[in-house]
Amino acid sequence: MWNRREFIKLGAAAAILATAGPAIAKEPVVFTRDGLAIGGYDPVAYFTQEKPVQGSAEFTSAHDGAVFQFSSAANKALFDADPGAYAPQYGGYCAYAVANGYTAKTEPEAWTIVNGKLYLNYSTGVRRTWKKDIPGNIASGDANWPAVLK
Repeated sequence: MWNRREFIKLGAAAAILATAGPAIAKEPVVFTRDGLAIGGYDPVAYFTQEKPVQGSAEFTSAHDGAVFQFSSAANKALFDADPGAYAPQYGGYCAYAVANGYTAKTEPEAWTIVNGKLYLNYSTGVRRTWKKDIPGNIASGDANWPAVLK
């Protein structure tokens, strides 16, 4: 049976929990749209076809807690052999945002490959701004990643 002292302790604990603010959620390591990294676009295609290509639910792989889709079994095999070579930098968050200390969504059409690495941006307009100082933005992004996930 509960005694009076235990009820008082329980009441105090409940009061503390009731007044506590919501926990601050940490951003996931990989930005997803509709549950898919790069919104379902094939990360390997940026390298092999030099354009964004929609992936297929037929060819998927999990990496860093996200699902990546591919347009072919061959692209899936390339990714599976070396995900780090094909996955977008900064978890697919906007490279310009990460360079400036925050995260933002990205669009598959706003992409750039620099030194064999895929970078995505919020929009093609933001990509134009990011490209004005690619080395500086990459240096800042690398310094801020992954701390920007909070």
